[in-house]
Amino acid sequence: MRLQKFLAEAGVGSRRKCEDLIRQGRVTVDGAVAVIGMQIDPTRQKVAVDGKPVEAEPKEYWLLNKPAGVISAARDPRGRPTVVDLVPSKVRLFPVGRLDLNSTGLLVLTNDGELASLLVHPRYHVPKEYRVTVQGALSSEALDQLRAGVELEEGRTAPAKIVVLGTKSDRRGTTLTDLQITLHEGRKRQIRRMMQCVGARVVSLHRTRIDGLTDKGLAPGQCRPLTSEEVESLRRAALGRRV
Repeated sequence: MRLQKFLAEAGVGSRRKCEDLIRQGRVTVDGAVAVIGMQIDPTRQKVAVDGKPVEAEPKEYWLLNKPAGVISAARDPRGRPTVVDLVPSKVRLFPVGRLDLNSTGLLVLTNDGELASLLVHPRYHVPKEYRVTVQGALSSEALDQLRAGVELEEGRTAPAKIVVLGTKSDRRGTTLTDLQITLHEGRKRQIRRMMQCVGARVVSLHRTRIDGLTDKGLAPGQCRPLTSEEVESLRRAALGRRV
């Protein structure tokens, strides 16, 4: 099989991350520096990353309700708590996508690089739903802009489904608007940047759903393994074939 596929399936990271490791010269096969696209026989050849042997691991799939203040990464050089710290697993997991430090909600963690690549690839459109509170009241023009797509540095966002759930006031009397937002893409800090485009500031952001997976019964900081049916449903959703 292709080297980057083996690395991804062994839990080293997503296919893209594994390709980056190969390009950086950090991967060796039988002691020789590897190149992108090379074919290997995992049963006969020895693969290493940064000198550490890589062996295939059993696949695991977890759903986590990320609390605020936790990093969406496998490790943090500054020693801050990560989402991987919250999952009771002995394999090398990594989060699929990310939520900002102060954002909360659902994250999938796995060591299945193939599935991770499907779920984060721009050509696949797995719906993700968010409960978002912004400061101020959004005009109908602002809502129309967000629904149609706004211009970010890297290009226009895809149309988003936005439902206004209601308004309220904080202790200072400032108006807050609660929104339900459904996206089919996952750009970096996308919702916060979209709101900046229409002059709104995000107060809180919580991901409530990833395709058919919801946060129901999952308290902040809690996780659970996904069933085989849920994993298959995610895979089919990423490929556009609903169960």
